[in-house]
Amino acid sequence: MRNKFLKYVMIGICLIFSGKSFSQSIQTIEDIGLFLTDATFYSEKYITPATDAAVYQASSNWMTSPKKRKLYDVTLSLHGNLFFVPKRDRSFEIKNSDFSFFTIENNSSATVPTALGSDSQYYLIGEIDNNQVRIETPKGVNQETIFYPYLQGSISLWKGFEAVVKFSSKVKLKRGDYQVYGFGLKHNFSQYFKSLESKKIHLAGLVAYSKEEISFGFLDTYTNYGNLGINEITGEVDTWQFQLSASKEWKRFELMTSFIANQSDFKYYLSGPKGEIENVIPVQYILNEKLKDIYKSKFNTIGEISGRYQFSKIYVQTSFAFGKFVNTNLSVQYEF
Repeated sequence: MRNKFLKYVMIGICLIFSGKSFSQSIQTIEDIGLFLTDATFYSEKYITPATDAAVYQASSNWMTSPKKRKLYDVTLSLHGNLFFVPKRDRSFEIKNSDFSFFTIENNSSATVPTALGSDSQYYLIGEIDNNQVRIETPKGVNQETIFYPYLQGSISLWKGFEAVVKFSSKVKLKRGDYQVYGFGLKHNFSQYFKSLESKKIHLAGLVAYSKEEISFGFLDTYTNYGNLGINEITGEVDTWQFQLSASKEWKRFELMTSFIANQSDFKYYLSGPKGEIENVIPVQYILNEKLKDIYKSKFNTIGEISGRYQFSKIYVQTSFAFGKFVNTNLSVQYEF
């Protein structure tokens, strides 16, 4: 019922603004409807690997140490995160049979990049009201590793609790932007077991929330109705993380292992400026509604190993997270 309503609304808009006949307006709506269906299909294949990877990037090194600190101790740290892009997530295959509107120019199938892939391109062609639409497939970041810096801070509270926050400004990738921020609460468990503390063994748990936002250039072209306004797509990831960590200290060195479980909700939307076609049909709104069909939730388990070395009040820590992806993190920390 809702789709029929939108269809009739769009037909009315076309009749008002296009000056075309009724039958031509219906054909235009049908063509654009097929185009939007194909754009939704392509959106999911293109951006999903990047948002899946963003979960790993945001999960690393939340806990610098599980040990209990003195009340109101503050730690500030600068982190550099390095994510390794696996080959399997750099491309996907498309065939003409996958599309209702498009065909692949001069090919029946092609291997095209995801947002994490190369900068190779193909052309997709179709017709709106007998006028050809020809667009380039979107490029990937064309990087085997993705680096971004962020800041993190923590303050110890009562009863072995510690509040943690992390933030990165919007980081420019080769063909996109990435940003993460969040907060967490850690609690030390080894304080209840004096035998563990005497051996410098520390146990703690963490609950954290993070929000990741990643944007890439997407499909766009000019038609007889103007620019389509789908030149940028954004994925938003809301993640709740649960972490258990244990560490052992040897003088200035601390080795920590962690088990991480997180639940992430993924949303997608067009984030670029609207096109001229909005004077005729609200393409961006309609496609954003269709993109709700590919919203999803996902559960991940991640292992993490880290080593931390002390130089007076300065600490250097490196961590290695593994699971579906591999992510490394290097940080320099100062404790007040």
